[in-house]
Amino acid sequence: MGNGAQISYASGPSTTPLKGQTLGEMLDEITEQYPDKEALVEAFTGRRWTFSELRNESELLAAALTKRGVKKGDRVGIWSPNCAEWVFTQYATAKLGAILVNVNPAYRTHELRYVVEQSGISLMVSAVEYRTSDYAGMLAEIGFSDVLFIGSEGWDAAIADAASNPPNMEVPPLTFDEAINIQYTSGTTGFPKGATLTHHNILNNGFFVGEGLGYTAADRVCLPVPLYHCFGMVMGILGAHSHGSCIVLPAPVFDPAKTLAAVDQERCTSLYGVPTMFIAELALDNFSSFNLDTLRTGIMAGSTCPVEVMEEVIAEMHMSEVAICYGMTETSPVSTMTSTTDGIAARTQTIGRVMPHLEVKIIDEHGQVVPVGEPGELCTRGYSVMLGYWGNSEQTAETIDAGRWIHTGDIATMDSEGRLTVVGRLKDVVIRGGENIYPREIEEFFYRHPDIADVQVIGVPDDRFGEELMAWVMLRPGADSLTAEALREFATGKLAHFKIPKYVHVADSFPMTITGKVRKVEMRELSMAMLDSR
Repeated sequence: MGNGAQISYASGPSTTPLKGQTLGEMLDEITEQYPDKEALVEAFTGRRWTFSELRNESELLAAALTKRGVKKGDRVGIWSPNCAEWVFTQYATAKLGAILVNVNPAYRTHELRYVVEQSGISLMVSAVEYRTSDYAGMLAEIGFSDVLFIGSEGWDAAIADAASNPPNMEVPPLTFDEAINIQYTSGTTGFPKGATLTHHNILNNGFFVGEGLGYTAADRVCLPVPLYHCFGMVMGILGAHSHGSCIVLPAPVFDPAKTLAAVDQERCTSLYGVPTMFIAELALDNFSSFNLDTLRTGIMAGSTCPVEVMEEVIAEMHMSEVAICYGMTETSPVSTMTSTTDGIAARTQTIGRVMPHLEVKIIDEHGQVVPVGEPGELCTRGYSVMLGYWGNSEQTAETIDAGRWIHTGDIATMDSEGRLTVVGRLKDVVIRGGENIYPREIEEFFYRHPDIADVQVIGVPDDRFGEELMAWVMLRPGADSLTAEALREFATGKLAHFKIPKYVHVADSFPMTITGKVRKVEMRELSMAMLDSR
């Protein structure tokens, strides 16, 4: 671990080389190795495919897309909850050199219109509908007509036509540094930005995540996380398939009981999720009825994992090798990861060490690398850094500097062994009476409260101090209520007085993005309205 003279810099040396392949070449290579091995299971329908069958389906879809006029460099949208066709579309577009645009299944018309227009989508692969989302209706509303609807007669006809009347499939030469994917990051202000990623970005990132988890062709990976997000399509699909492992889709969207049923029935060895997903699974009344003995590993990402949850996941779900991953869409996504042999403290208090072939540093406001142990902004550099934001050079320049370092906006510290701890977001820092307060530290402390299941801390305007702290808490079953006074009593003598929240709001849920991240901006707005009405 190159860590210089105890400054907050580390690199990830590795004897395993980066893969110089396109996604299509990886799929071809792994199919030649494991033609008859199971590659994909849709647990909610019972449909399943070997690697040969997966490649065949992907190539038929590529032919169907070609007949619809899709060429190298064209943008093809995918708008659907999790299903096998999502996976086929990922590989089909990659084989054509088309750019897959992941559209959030929760989008409504105005967000859909923005993404379609901003990325220049020429064809959309879409579900017809799911639950309260009428995808066909919304596409019609924005006047978008070139759609291939999953599971429709039109889909079946397009695939049958491609099989019986194959088009000329001479694809222009593809290189691994070309754009293959646009993923829109949920902007906290304004419209989302489209992180543009290459074959090289996402294939290698998925591969090294799989290496970190010790994947082999014997592994079966349960994916209840959304495929449209890099957690699903990179860490999940590519992490597994690059090692010949099988992926299991338990349900179109997250369902705790269906997830554990899929692990049980399909004998999964790995399970992914954000901490709230694991909390929901552990809380099931019939949790003990599921046989989870085959699990050994998995990933928790998206937010900090409370110690108690990590201990339960290891003890009750047999996931002794579960890892924490940290990153952002713009870095394909994973920059740091804990080891499968790390202790509980490292897995709950840190985000691990830098990934192979990447670099990380922590800098102050002047761009200087800070000494070990001091907080600053976390930056990362290497093969994983996106090409840029699609059609937005200005915002790209704000995020990626002249040295190709990407500025994460996270405040972190590094220890002498190169382990990193995120202490907050630059934009989440609360400045109370001139004191910089990192909400993350306070949240970690209140996780120890016996009545608190989850907690988020934000800053709200205050006439005297500029900002005051407010805690949103979700209570454990059986806990009655929690007052600001009780919270103050619990923290007095343990937290500095200015770090103890002035206000407490007991909530049944927090405003969340579809990927399980808390929307603190929305929380702040709701809090201000609540306090104004007092």
